[in-house]
Amino acid sequence: MVPPPEEPIRAELFGIERLEQHAESLAAAQPVMRGAKGRSLLARVEDNGRVLREAYRVIARAIREERAITPAAEWLVDNFHVVDEQLREIRDDLPSGFYRQLPKLADGPFEGYPRVYGLAWAFVAHTDSRLDRDTLRRFVRAYQRVQPLTIGELWAVAITLRVVLVENLRRLAEALVRGREARQEADALADDVLGLDGAPADPSVTDLQWVEDAPLATAFAVQLVQRLREQDPAVTPALVWLDERLAAQGTTADDIVRVEHQRQAAMNVTVRNIILSMSLMSALDWAAFFESVSLVDDVLQAGSTYGAMDFVTRDAYRHAIEELARGSERSELEVAREATLCAQRAEAADARRHEAGYYLVGNGRPGLEDALGFRAPPTRRLLRAYIAAATPGYLGTIAVLTGVILALPLIPMAASGTGPAILLMLGLLALIPASDLAIALVNRSVGTLVAPDVLPRLELRDGVPATLRTMIVVPTLLTGRREVEEQIERLEVHYLANPDGDLRFAVLSDWADAPTERVGGDAEMLSAAREGIDRLNRRHGPAPGGGERFFLFHRRRIWNEGQQAWMGWERKRGKLHELNRLLRGAADTTFVSATGGAAVAPPGVRYVITLDADTQLPREAVNRLVGTIAHPLNRPRFDDPSGRVVEGYAVLQPRVTPPLPGGESSWFQRLSSGPSGIDPYAAAVSDVYQDLFGEGSYTGKGIYDVDAFEAALAGRVPQNALLSHDLFEGIFARAGLVTDVELFEPAPSHYGVAAARHHRWARGDWQLLPWILGRRSRAIPVIGRWKMLDNLRRTLSAPAAFLTLVAGWTMAGASPVAWTAFVLAMIALPTLPPVLAGAVPRGRGISKRSHIRAVGRDVLLAASQAAFVTTMLAHQAWLMSDAIARTLFRMYVTHRRLLEWVTAAQAKAGLRFDLRGFYRRMAAGSSSRGRRLSSRGGAGNPGPSRCPCCCCGSPRRRRRDGSAVRRVAPRRSRSLPGTRARSG
Repeated sequence: MVPPPEEPIRAELFGIERLEQHAESLAAAQPVMRGAKGRSLLARVEDNGRVLREAYRVIARAIREERAITPAAEWLVDNFHVVDEQLREIRDDLPSGFYRQLPKLADGPFEGYPRVYGLAWAFVAHTDSRLDRDTLRRFVRAYQRVQPLTIGELWAVAITLRVVLVENLRRLAEALVRGREARQEADALADDVLGLDGAPADPSVTDLQWVEDAPLATAFAVQLVQRLREQDPAVTPALVWLDERLAAQGTTADDIVRVEHQRQAAMNVTVRNIILSMSLMSALDWAAFFESVSLVDDVLQAGSTYGAMDFVTRDAYRHAIEELARGSERSELEVAREATLCAQRAEAADARRHEAGYYLVGNGRPGLEDALGFRAPPTRRLLRAYIAAATPGYLGTIAVLTGVILALPLIPMAASGTGPAILLMLGLLALIPASDLAIALVNRSVGTLVAPDVLPRLELRDGVPATLRTMIVVPTLLTGRREVEEQIERLEVHYLANPDGDLRFAVLSDWADAPTERVGGDAEMLSAAREGIDRLNRRHGPAPGGGERFFLFHRRRIWNEGQQAWMGWERKRGKLHELNRLLRGAADTTFVSATGGAAVAPPGVRYVITLDADTQLPREAVNRLVGTIAHPLNRPRFDDPSGRVVEGYAVLQPRVTPPLPGGESSWFQRLSSGPSGIDPYAAAVSDVYQDLFGEGSYTGKGIYDVDAFEAALAGRVPQNALLSHDLFEGIFARAGLVTDVELFEPAPSHYGVAAARHHRWARGDWQLLPWILGRRSRAIPVIGRWKMLDNLRRTLSAPAAFLTLVAGWTMAGASPVAWTAFVLAMIALPTLPPVLAGAVPRGRGISKRSHIRAVGRDVLLAASQAAFVTTMLAHQAWLMSDAIARTLFRMYVTHRRLLEWVTAAQAKAGLRFDLRGFYRRMAAGSSSRGRRLSSRGGAGNPGPSRCPCCCCGSPRRRRRDGSAVRRVAPRRSRSLPGTRARSG
């Protein structure tokens, strides 16, 4: 039996005042039940999609056959892409977990469905499916005057409106198809009666006998009336029959034609309203709508800074309120009011305690939970217990997992009778490679279990205000006139990308090291830099509030006994330290002015953003960094007894990623600059520190609070003792990782340049040894010492892996195959988690072919990285060993050349990238490998048979189809396994 047709969702059309009254009466008449699973909407939505697609095909077929269709059908066919988009958004935006949390109606026609679904149904019915933002806002507001909606329900208004509109359109589409079928039947009958198909006319009623005694369909009757209207009833008895049937139904031919025309007109208006409403829904700012109707937002707006925060921060506050309400017996409004009361009652001088967010997402959360009687779910409590004991838990997990991995090759050896001395030797050598895999696995696990820590932020809609005046500085060396012009041009690009607000832009320059205080060309380069800055000031005018917008702060050389050279004092660290003092009025810095007197800096600078010479600063990055560090919860609190920042952050580190490799990039650059590349600098720092410990690691590019930064580092570092200072500074100033702000910096295009940089990093890392083991370590927290120690561990990774191979092949009782497999596994396995994570498609609409290609590229990248690390293992072992030995000798014997450093451009200029230059750089590693082979009696050329293009920098053309460009994985606020906390 065919089910009766469903009527369109259409009721009496209400004006705005009547609609508000209806919303209030509806709220009073709708009891809800919480925690119920309810009835599913998605099954009906899927069926609606199937019916609509079939209706589209039927109408499109009629158009191809050049048959007449109604205006409503035209609206549906012409705008079906809008309908299809709504169906896709419903599937994507209504996850089952979110749907289960929505309060369900306890009785009535929508029993078991979400309360907000009944609300959306009433709005659509009484507006004839016409969406108006202000009308919807007033309707929802009126409903909440009687019964407040939850945060989840307010977000679900948009999706349930889509569901109801699709439901209404489905009913109208079915009516369109039924009407079309009825008209086709009427046409066929009229053709038989009138003899239009080549058959003789049959004016009798014999062809009407198949029509049942049920009431005639309106569309059928109207079409038949229109086809037979001009016929003589005496000649065509079918007309008499039709009139008799209509009279039996209590109507006439004229009345039914008028009713059908009215029905089609109404259907046309409703379909048009639905299509236009769907289009408007895709363009409407639903976040702004949500905040205009949210009662929780009204409560939080009472705070002085809530309205000034960006949307992500406000949404984080609301998520916290939802969680607290679910775990307590309080409503969301009660939770919001309690948080604001806690902020109002706070008597502490610390401004962060007067912010409601301190109790929602900050350190005041435990106190608010106690006041509310909040009880977290068991899994949440376990995770909190792990985070509360993060330092012993994290380090202990790494230790246990390292032991398990190390036991895999050692236990079979012990069972075979290998002596304890050999086992101890192999265990010590394999400890570092085993820890590489253990840390990669732990970091991946923590990144999966712990939610990303996104720092709260002020929005700064009108740009950086004068009270937060910020200076963007680029420390650099003046090495040539062309380099000076390039740096001036980059400074202008930084300004053009971030022109809003009270900002100043400066170049912090030194001359290169020299045997004398002045050398030829110094004056010319300095003059060119000053001319470039003057040109920028003339071109772009004064800064807000008056004064120059662009500055050049150049330092004179001073004699450095340890380096035996004339150079800028303490290099970059000294440059920034002297700038900070200059910003606070010091007159005894080594900066020189054009007039010969003391340099002068603009007053009132509160924050400094420091960039490297080749760093790219994207649009709005400055506003977002300043807004983050200026948020009350992020402002630093300096602790005098410990001499460091203990709450908030004095320095923030954004993500630093390489731009997409272009057509001129080398294979090495493509290999090392991916999201999971072998270059740890590519991802700046592992997010696990921020997510688990609440603080990240500073890598030298970011924003810092001038006063707090200087207070935390006052008297910390002896002169000529520290080359890599960034990690050290971030520990005392407390660095935060801003994962949603990204800077771009190109990766080295040649292995030789990268190797030189890693050598410098290793030297800088080992200079921190006195702060790890000496008396100075007592002032550093455990996790800070672990970051330093982890960097030392990484420098030992290649030498330890190489020596493990040597021991595995030379020691009695050791299995060369087993230990070779162990080392290769330690190299290859850390590259696999990103591949496994991308093996399962995360979204709909991805073709199998595209997904398989993407997974194949990931597998190829991981295999290439593992092969490259294996190939360069001997050279890396020699390189790191040289850096470690050189640093220890200089620190404890000669006390000289501890600040040895060259720029990346100078390092690149000093290298040969031909085959001979490559072999010369590989000579030490190759000879080590040769000695290892000869110890086993091997023979043959130990060096590579040819120069890999990824190492010597041979250019590779980009294919026309773009397949040479690497695929960029979706960005998440998440850590990459094995990434390194850089120290400079």
